[in-house]
Amino acid sequence: RNMSSAGPEGRKKMRECEGLIDSLVYYVQGAIADHEPNDKATENCVCILHNLSYQLEIELPESYAQSIYMQRRNISSNDKTPGCFGSRSRKVKEKQQDTPLPEEKSSPKGVESLWHSTLIRIYLSLIAKSTRNYTQEASLGALQNLTAGTGPMPFAVARTVVQKANGLPSIRAMLHVSHPTVKKTAVSLLRNLSRNTSLQSDIAREVLPDLVSILPESGPGSDIACETAASICYALYNLTQSSSHNARLLLSADGLPKVIAISMNDSNMFSKASRAASVLLYSLWSHTDLHSAYKK
Repeated sequence: RNMSSAGPEGRKKMRECEGLIDSLVYYVQGAIADHEPNDKATENCVCILHNLSYQLEIELPESYAQSIYMQRRNISSNDKTPGCFGSRSRKVKEKQQDTPLPEEKSSPKGVESLWHSTLIRIYLSLIAKSTRNYTQEASLGALQNLTAGTGPMPFAVARTVVQKANGLPSIRAMLHVSHPTVKKTAVSLLRNLSRNTSLQSDIAREVLPDLVSILPESGPGSDIACETAASICYALYNLTQSSSHNARLLLSADGLPKVIAISMNDSNMFSKASRAASVLLYSLWSHTDLHSAYKK
């Protein structure tokens, strides 16, 4: 567990170690099957998998990425595509979001397991069943890592979490726990998921009122609370930017007074949250059909 947080080279060596990832997944699967999601070894395994999923999209060898996503070659040669993962072009990002992934391998090995639906379902199961904060946080954090990029892998993981594995109810429950870092990681994961336009209506319906409910009434009370509030505002921005319906949902959940209060709290400690709230307000105002409701 300590070695897995030793930086890019350490992660690379551990991902390449034959049988290591498979063994970790095997152990956690056994713990869930035996109804023992709270033991220390399970926590350690999940924390290692969390660390090994960090920057996975960027750190995978290009040749490996190309062997998985051969159809990425179909993108027009006019688009600059430095690789299958992590392209910075907006047009390419849009194409990547629409690109179907090849069929999953039924028996993934090694690094392939890190984004396979089997492990995604394991994380969601641990989020729902474990009572250990570190296990919950590591499971949420691994999903946050896997949904953080712009290539086909993060969007495929997001679709699996939201639509195939019905993961939103488990994640939503973590918004209401008392442990601040678990809550913060759950919000960061939802912020990543909310970038995927095809999932926004599902996410808004399931969790938008919950996101509004955990927004502070005024300036957040700590650094972690400030980061959490900022992430909530950016997630709400993603969900409402192109949807007047979702903006109305925010309004009916009494979110507007909270967002205004946070945006006006301009002390240095809260600047990140107040800036995010201001961006959200500016976007909400673009829905001209809601102006009279806003004014009321």
